[in-house]
This record gives sequence, C-alpha cells and structure tokens, in this order.
Amino acid sequence: MSGQPKKAKAAKEAAVGEYPLEVSPRPEYMQWRIDLFDELKVAYDVEIAAKPRVAIKVTLPDGRDIDGTAWETSPMDIARSLSKSLSERVVIAKVNGVLWDLVRPLEGSCKMELIDFEKDEGKMVFWHSSAHVMGESCELHYGCHLCIGPPIEEGFYYEMAMERAVSQNDYPAIESLAARTIKEKQQFQRLVVSKENLLKMFKHNKYKVHIINDKIPDGTSTTVYRCGPLIDLCYGPHIPDTGRIKALAVTKNSASYFLGDAKNDSLQRIYGISFPDVKQMKEYKQFMEEAAKRDHRKIGIEQELYFFHELSPGTAFWQPNGAIVYNNLLDLQREEYRKRGFKEVITPNMYNSKLWETSGHWQHYKDDMFTFDVEKEKFALKPMNCPGHCLMFGHRDRSYRDLPLRFADFGVLHRNEASGALSGLTRVRRFQQDDAHIFCTIEQLAKEMENCFDFLNKVYVDIFGFTWSMKLSTRPDNFLGEVSTWDTAESILTDALNKSGRAWEVNPGDGAFYGPKIDIKLTDAMRRNHQCATIQLDFQLPERFKLQYVSEESIVDPETGKRIGSVMKRPVMIHRAILGSVERMVAILTENFAGKWPFWLSPFQVCIIPVSAAAFKYADSVREQLHDAGLNVECDDSDLTLNKKIRNAEIAHFNFIFVVGAEEENTASVNVRNRDDPNTKSKGEVRSLAEILPKLVELKKNRNRNQVL
Repeated sequence: MSGQPKKAKAAKEAAVGEYPLEVSPRPEYMQWRIDLFDELKVAYDVEIAAKPRVAIKVTLPDGRDIDGTAWETSPMDIARSLSKSLSERVVIAKVNGVLWDLVRPLEGSCKMELIDFEKDEGKMVFWHSSAHVMGESCELHYGCHLCIGPPIEEGFYYEMAMERAVSQNDYPAIESLAARTIKEKQQFQRLVVSKENLLKMFKHNKYKVHIINDKIPDGTSTTVYRCGPLIDLCYGPHIPDTGRIKALAVTKNSASYFLGDAKNDSLQRIYGISFPDVKQMKEYKQFMEEAAKRDHRKIGIEQELYFFHELSPGTAFWQPNGAIVYNNLLDLQREEYRKRGFKEVITPNMYNSKLWETSGHWQHYKDDMFTFDVEKEKFALKPMNCPGHCLMFGHRDRSYRDLPLRFADFGVLHRNEASGALSGLTRVRRFQQDDAHIFCTIEQLAKEMENCFDFLNKVYVDIFGFTWSMKLSTRPDNFLGEVSTWDTAESILTDALNKSGRAWEVNPGDGAFYGPKIDIKLTDAMRRNHQCATIQLDFQLPERFKLQYVSEESIVDPETGKRIGSVMKRPVMIHRAILGSVERMVAILTENFAGKWPFWLSPFQVCIIPVSAAAFKYADSVREQLHDAGLNVECDDSDLTLNKKIRNAEIAHFNFIFVVGAEEENTASVNVRNRDDPNTKSKGEVRSLAEILPKLVELKKNRNRNQVL
C-alpha cells in the first residue's frame, strides 16, 4: 500500500470535469527544468554571497533616507520597517526608475518607490505573476507546452500548445489547481541564466527555444522565474509569493497563433483575472454581469442594428436601425468639420503596392493588408488614408497661403485581422474612420494641436459625456527617419500637451513607426477605458512623398539683392481621428448607453400607439408629420392590448411614446411618455402636437443628452 497521505492522493486523483485534475504521469520536462534550475541556483547563490556588503542609502519619494546594506537589504525589508500593513499591501518596487522584485536585494544606493495594486504598474506585475500561476495549473492539467503569458489591460492570458482544445468545462480544474498553488504560498525565485543553459533548460519546448534564439544574443544571459514546479523564461519582476493572490478566475479562452502569425502553429489561449482581495473579485464579477447585459453584440441583435455572416467574416451588415446610428455619427463629424475648416475628400479603395512602398507601410504593414494581383501588378486594399492624402496634397503646387490644409475622409478601410482576433464591432476587417490629415507649417503646429484638443472636448465631453485622458507615445524601436527629427516632433507635442492644461503621461516606445503620437483614452459610464482618438505628428511621409509648398521666405540674389524666388519647404503632417473606427465607437456607445440612445442618435425616437382601431388614422397622421420633420418614428397599429404595446415600446427603449385616442385627435395633441422622465411613464402628459414637434426637432438638432422637453 502506498505511503501517500489519503488527502493528497485524493486531491491528485480527483477529476474536475471530463478529465483528471492532473495529467499522469507528469511531463518529463518538469523535473528536467527543476533539476537544472536547482543546479544553477546553487552556483548563483554562491556568486551573490560573495558580493561586498557595504552601507547604502535608499531614498524614498518623500525624501527620507533609509540605511541599508548592498546585496542584503531588500525593498521588502524596507517596507516592513515602515509599516506592517504596507509590506502586506505592496506589490512591487521601483528602483532608480526600474521595476524590482520586493525580495531581490538592492545592489547599491538608490531611489526607491513602493507600488501597490492600485497603480497601473502594480496591476501589471500582479497579473503577470498570476499568469505564471495559471501557467503552472495548465501544465499540471494538460501537460502542455507554454508559449507566452503576459498581463493585459484587464487581467492576463497564457498561450499553450497541446493536443486537445480548451473548453469551459476545464475552467474549474484550472481554478482548483491555481487555488492550491495560492494556498501553498510558492515563492517566486529569480535566476539569471546564460543563453546556452536556457536552450538546455527548455529543450523540450520548441516555442521557448524559438524565443530564446530570436530574442537573446549569443553569449548573453536573461532571467527565469520559478514558482513551484513551473519555471519560465521571464524578465519579471514578480510578487514575492503566490499567497499574495487572494482570488483568481478563468474568464474565457480562444484559439491563437504562435507569435500572432497565421503561418505558425495554432495554439490555445486562456484568459484570467485575479485580485489581492476577495471583495474585489466579487465586485468584478458583478461588473461583468452588468457588462454582459450591455454587450454591444447582444444589443446589436436585439435592436436589429447589425449582424455578421460567415460569408464575410469581420464585416458588419448594417441594418436600417444601425445605419441610422452610423450615419448620425458621420453627420456629427461633417457638421464639426465645416465649422473647423476641414475639407472632405473621397479617395480610392485600392492602390498599387508602389504607393505603400513609398509610404513605408509595405515594409511594416504588408501582412495586415489584403493584397492581390491586377494585370501582373501587386495591389492592396487601403488600410489607412494617409498615403492617398499625400498624393492629393502633391498633385498640384501648394503655397503657404493654402496652409493649414485639412483633408477629411470617411473612406472604407480594410485590415487583414486574424480570424481569432475578430470580436463584434471592436475588431473588424472592414471599417470607416473619421480620418483627417492636416498639412501645416511648423509655426502652425501649436495652434492646430490646440484645435485638436478643442475638437476632442466638444465630441467626448459636451456631446457624449465622456471623460478623457492623454498619453504621449514616443519613438519605437522600428522607427523611420532621423533621431533628431523625432526629438523635435516629441518636443512640439510635449509643449502642446503642457499648454493644454490637462493631465498627461508618457508611454515610452509606443509611437507609430513614422512619428510620435498622442493616444487619447475615453472613460465610459462603466468606468472602462477605450482608446479611440489619436493625434500623430509625422515628418516622415512628407519627406518620403517629397511634398513641398512655396514658403514666405524669399531667395535673394547675393549680387543684386533682389528677390529671385521663394524657398520651398516641407509641410508637417498631423494624422487625426476623433471617433476613430466608427464601428468601434458604435460598440462603445451601445454599451455606454446600454441601448438607451440619446435622442439625436437614436433609431427609436418616437413610437406612436393608438388606443384603438378608431385612432389608427390619426396615429398615422401624427407619424407622417414627425417623419416629414426628419424624426425616426414608428406606429404600432397591431392588435395587441394598449398596455402590451406600451410595454413593448419601453423595452425597445423608444425615447418618447405618444399615445393617441379620440381626446388627442379632437385637440390635435398627443399623450407623451418620456423614457427619461419617470413622472410621465405611468400616465403620460397631454401636449399639443404643434408645440412638441418643433421641440423634438430642436432636441435632435442640438444633440442634447437631456431630453426633458
């Protein structure tokens, strides 16, 4: 009889769902990694023990200096000396601006900040560590080969290769194993390993071997982290131990491709969420229940706004109700464009690949474009409008008097998104943007940036009621052009942001390959953040397309002193979108308003309900007057009961319900029920049609969110 304790044996043999909790026997690679890790850790610990222990000063954000010892004092030691509650709450440290494990000894005098879960950096580290916990669970349950497991904006995921597909029936098993890992308070152990030993350690996992060979130069080292039986290639840093995680849940799963390339192996991706407090998980689940009710995919079907079909994946079919919302958004932008000096243009949908080679997109973006051959030439559907607008600027001579020149374009765009990435209206293959490109002089930049911020505020705050914030995304690794040009562009944007009076922060290395950008995040009624608008500064495209204008600066003959011409200069280009993808904005607005559209945007502005067949003729007369005034109106002349008709209109979220009968016909009036006014819902209010119709027209024209008449 085995000497294994009954409880442990029962836990190991327990099945949660269709499969055993743990795969048996465990994969060979687990013990192989552990043995090599232990061997290397002994040598590493000896190396660290030999480091000189000298006195150091650790400076906190408030200016206090804490005494410590190099290679001995850790951020956690300092946190404990400050406060027990702080040491329990803190997630990660930042040492001289670099994120640092709490239990990793400090190597010298430094500036140090302690970061908790409430800060974005703390969340990212916490969720990254949680991904490792879930990765451990997946290895134990599936015997899979892990690929990558990063934190994301809300939670984390892990990708893995295995023989079977993940199903929702697997979630309880993964969560059960994660709960065990958390209970064991497994320490996150950091170890620096050479590339040679990394290849040896992960020899069973071809995906890790690919990453090691691709990302780590020969003769160098990087880090691995261990928690329990899991050892993973990882820069870190991590939380001290798995016990810091108080609640973890699997949220969804999907298929994916290794490194996001459809030419590579198909993988399974599992998403999760975690928190340092059980109460936060409870609140999150309540939030998700409310979010599910507001899901634009659900409301889109219920309100017959749009649908998708397998014969054109990633492309929405906009039904009449949805087209009303869509076109109202375009009309909003067209009106604002007219006020703000933009000129709308229409450009081709497909271009010869030579255009994209000139712009640089072919080198950087070709795999995300729909390409095809036409008469032995390579063409592509446009994924963006900017190169076409460069052709428009350059097709004739331009003068400084023409600038700023603001082109606006609602042209259809196509991007070859992977099928696994498609998600309702938020990630599609065919879409439109309120895309604009501003060509201006350096001297005009500051004013144009100010105008962009004003435009954003008008749409986001005044019309939609959102709040918004900004980030400056700076030069990426794959940038085009000269560093000095990038420095100039980033300096101009920094000045504009400082003058805006709004809070902003830097997002290092996340700019577009052709220029720095300002990313704008709006916050909706559910307190969720969405990135829609963008303002990008571009010195590269005008250079690549050789755009120029006649400047005010004269060319003077040095001998005669007479003017003999004008200096030609390059314009600066600003890429600007407010709504961004109109499809995505419809999704955001659907969920923000929970299908209760503001009057000006609504496909369901007025529902007229006759109390009986005798009132049908008058009801249709009212409908006709409202329709002729440009309102979206329906008349329910079905044989349902009056109460049922009213209830159906309320469920459909009509902004107004007009009940009409003999009394209303005799007085040329309507009984008004206002969706947003509880006082009128039970009984209604009799109003003259002559009085209320112009108020409805005005309400639509002014785009008020408040629809009290």
